[in-house]
Amino acid sequence: MAAAMLAAVLSYAQNAPQAGPARGGFFMNADPSEGLYSYRFSNVNYAGDDLVSHNMDIYLPKGLSEGRSPKVIVVIYGSAWFSNNSKAAAMPSVGNALLEAGFAVVTINHRSSMEAAWPAQINDVKAAIRYVRANADKYGYDASTIGITGYSSGGHLSTYAAVTNDVDVLCEGNVSIDIEGNIGQYTSVSSKVDAVVDWFGPVDMLHMSDDCSSPKDATSPEALLMGGLDPRTSKNWVMLISPVYLVTSSSPEILIIHGTADGTVPNCQSHILKESFDRAGVKATLVDVEGADHGPGCFKAPYYKMMNEYFTKQLNK
Repeated sequence: MAAAMLAAVLSYAQNAPQAGPARGGFFMNADPSEGLYSYRFSNVNYAGDDLVSHNMDIYLPKGLSEGRSPKVIVVIYGSAWFSNNSKAAAMPSVGNALLEAGFAVVTINHRSSMEAAWPAQINDVKAAIRYVRANADKYGYDASTIGITGYSSGGHLSTYAAVTNDVDVLCEGNVSIDIEGNIGQYTSVSSKVDAVVDWFGPVDMLHMSDDCSSPKDATSPEALLMGGLDPRTSKNWVMLISPVYLVTSSSPEILIIHGTADGTVPNCQSHILKESFDRAGVKATLVDVEGADHGPGCFKAPYYKMMNEYFTKQLNK
């Protein structure tokens, strides 16, 4: 980055509004990343509207210097798709480890399933990625390659974004879904991501039972995500919200981390995901964390190290 560009970025950062406590959905009152970043751009709206669902926070790591622009990672919180404002929670779980490793971190909100049915959530994710790519010079990170990660439902959305690179519309039977959407002012910018880490995401809604043998019923979070459709009788829809059926040979490599004692998203979900990547001929690394539950036991230093090393390798090819 040239000296003039760096000065402009730092000036913008110093004068950007800072966020107060998050409101609505799940929230955290304190800044969970205080002291870990050099600059934070708070509540940046990636859609050009006034919805809290379309706000993001952008964190730049410490140690910025002329000539160095950090790689950027988009991070998506988990909430069973019920929350529209949990971006702060994405930092202590996953984002802080990336920040400390020298990455720029973008935590995004998305519309909840109670606000809008699928594909609203992936439309939001794609719009956020386009905004991140289009505004790299403004914020001072390197978006020539972009990573994405998330946990639980955020792992689902991250994986889904990665396996639908360059896809506009998906069809299954008589169901057609616009995946890319037209949210925001950067609709001509690519929403491609180059690397993905999935932390125990639900990825196959046809097999969400405890033993991954069958779908859940009309009271499940995935049913609400589909606007109230029963997963047991809506196979076409279910396949179109499940990234395992969308993996192709052009999908980016994936790192999957999942506890063996997960009582919320069955561990076998991640094994099914790895098998889908194997069939497509794309490298998938699955880390089974022995005895770990849905987050507890997974969010630890050895697995953060694996994530950081994976992103460093994939984004600098």
